[in-house]
Amino acid sequence: MLNNTQFGGAKSEDTTIISYGVKIEGKVKSNGNIRVDGEIQGDILSKGNVTIGARAQVNGQINAEAITISGKVSGVVIAKEKLVLDSKGNVKGDIYTKNLTIETGAKFDGNSKTGDVKDIGEIPNIINNNSSLSKMPMDVNPANN
Repeated sequence: MLNNTQFGGAKSEDTTIISYGVKIEGKVKSNGNIRVDGEIQGDILSKGNVTIGARAQVNGQINAEAITISGKVSGVVIAKEKLVLDSKGNVKGDIYTKNLTIETGAKFDGNSKTGDVKDIGEIPNIINNNSSLSKMPMDVNPANN
């Protein structure tokens, strides 16, 4: 169950859980937190926190306030405040975040850029008109400031 079909609403503390064995093809949007233990083929957009569990797989872009990755992610990851790639985590793609923690044993194949997300100039270069990032709920595009 998704928390809010009207994604423009206020941030919620509710958590949506995508269980192991569940596969979703398409965008997942939430005003609250999301925990993924299954598989998502598509983008995740959250005004809250996103947790990618150890058995989870995500093939798409992730955009959230804070992100913890224990599973496999292939795609651009944007965490407004912090991103934690734990010891079992595996990311293939670029990371943009204010604070980045990579634990011993984690796998990361890509580029990372840290600092205030609104000040990271490279993000607009990865956004195109068809990308879900061009419709992100968070203001990470410096042109919007």
